[in-house]
Amino acid sequence: MPIQILPAILANQIAAGEVVERPASVIKELVENSLDAGANRIDVELEKGGIQLIRIRDNGGGIPSAELGLALARHATSKVATLDDLEHIASLGFRGEALASISSVSRLTLTSRTAEQNEAWQAYAEGREMDVTIKPAAHPIGTTVEVLDLFFNTPARRRFLRSEKTEFGHIDELLRRLALSRFDVAINLKHNGKLLRQYRPAQSELLQEQRVAQACGNEFMQAALRVDSEHLGLRLYGWLAPQPLTNIGEVQYCYVNGRMMRDKLLNHAIRQAYTEYSGASFQPSYVLYLQLDPRQVDVNVHPSKHEVRFHEARQVHDFIVQVIGQALQTAYSAEATEHAFSGIEESAPDYPVTPLKPSVTSQHQYTAPTGGYTSPSGSQLRSYSALLHAELPAAISAPNIEYEASNTTDWLVLRVFRERYLLSAQGETLVLADLRAIQHQQWLTQFSGLLNEGLTSQPLLIPQRLQTIQSADWLNEYEYASWLQKLGLRLTSSKSQQLIIQAVPAILRQTDLVSTVPALLQLLDGYPPVVSQADWHSFISSWLTLPGLIPLHYSTASAQSLWQWMQNHIADWQMNTHLVQHVDITNILEVFSRD
Repeated sequence: MPIQILPAILANQIAAGEVVERPASVIKELVENSLDAGANRIDVELEKGGIQLIRIRDNGGGIPSAELGLALARHATSKVATLDDLEHIASLGFRGEALASISSVSRLTLTSRTAEQNEAWQAYAEGREMDVTIKPAAHPIGTTVEVLDLFFNTPARRRFLRSEKTEFGHIDELLRRLALSRFDVAINLKHNGKLLRQYRPAQSELLQEQRVAQACGNEFMQAALRVDSEHLGLRLYGWLAPQPLTNIGEVQYCYVNGRMMRDKLLNHAIRQAYTEYSGASFQPSYVLYLQLDPRQVDVNVHPSKHEVRFHEARQVHDFIVQVIGQALQTAYSAEATEHAFSGIEESAPDYPVTPLKPSVTSQHQYTAPTGGYTSPSGSQLRSYSALLHAELPAAISAPNIEYEASNTTDWLVLRVFRERYLLSAQGETLVLADLRAIQHQQWLTQFSGLLNEGLTSQPLLIPQRLQTIQSADWLNEYEYASWLQKLGLRLTSSKSQQLIIQAVPAILRQTDLVSTVPALLQLLDGYPPVVSQADWHSFISSWLTLPGLIPLHYSTASAQSLWQWMQNHIADWQMNTHLVQHVDITNILEVFSRD
């Protein structure tokens, strides 16, 4: 067969294979055209799951009568005209293939009127020949597209369509995604004459939350965190649930400059943030919006425009991970503070804690974590038994027992209670360890020996602005430069008299910086400018007691790591009542041996 130019109808039907997969594909292209035309109301009517009829009416700008026939031609569009236009696409559509492809596999009627016209005009095209007929019509300002008998002339493709219920399900999900992409637009859906969905305009944040609840379910909205962060031209905002949701379907909606996305980079960044900060693997739930300069993203890389290419992919990825991670960390810290001590008698720490009341503001809408590390006292250790009553059916005490030295590998980790307490056994000996106390001891041991080299500074991808009792003048006049350097803390000032955090030590990376950094600075104000070994050790000891620093929950892996560190680095850990409590199971064994 010789090389030849494809006939227009064949080229259109090949293109239709990419653009028109099922009725939902048709609706996506047509509704996006309506949005590009500036419509704030879109009505979608279906019959037989869209297989028999799709009718979409909008109140957008309309199409001039002279351009109606051209609108059905392949590669004809009003959205791009030059290569420069293609490099910063702001519209949802731009290829000029949708109407031509749809009309090649259906009976399509396009009726439209602009504000400048006194009457509407209608274009009709059907199937293979695609001869366009144009005539006057009655229609308000806007456009209506009617698609009849989809795939009537391609029976092989029609056989691939599913049941009416399945096809409607795809359409319903599509319109849900579109409704979440444009809160300012009313979208109504009728199926077989019945009004089934009515998404009303939502301009205020409250109304937007109501639309999210309507689309995603009340359980998601009640559990969701609001996030909103902006840095170097990138903005990420929306809602995400910090915990797995069980009573709703998949809620994973992501948008880039208003365009629906199922992008691999975005999905990876979101999942990485959840995995790193939750310590667990579960399906995250979110409705998130990423905005950036259109020149920084190429949307012309996927036939259905579900994936994009970012010019600064690593920056976008890390920005998403950090914003979501900070929100999750704050949520987990607040939740753990509320529940960590439930049912356990707490007492004052065994060492002094300096009360701090930092005044901070943040551009983020997170709730700052509360509650610092509390070292367990003797009475508190005795109350640990409450944790085990649900597991062991008899009274438990902590008798005075002499323990022989043993190989640390012989201790078997049984389980972690309340993400804070680790139960371990060696032979007939049980011990319960406080992971937060071990973490405190680990950091105290490690940091106390770092006076000479100091803590390693790690730059922030997103510098944090603070409004504290220390002003920018305080920073310029500050005599504690050696302290800041050794603590791995780098601060600058802004014109608005705010302190800006540029870099922090690793210990602070997973904390709410707008709370922990001002508290650190206020504590530092009580020390002399010259760092001595005694002052360094004293400062580290006090610093580690501040709220929000010691983690409030531990995964099984991190618990085992701390447990191993304690056995390897603390010689008398079995007798250290601040770290562990021995559990006597003698009474329980007697109960089982009575028979």
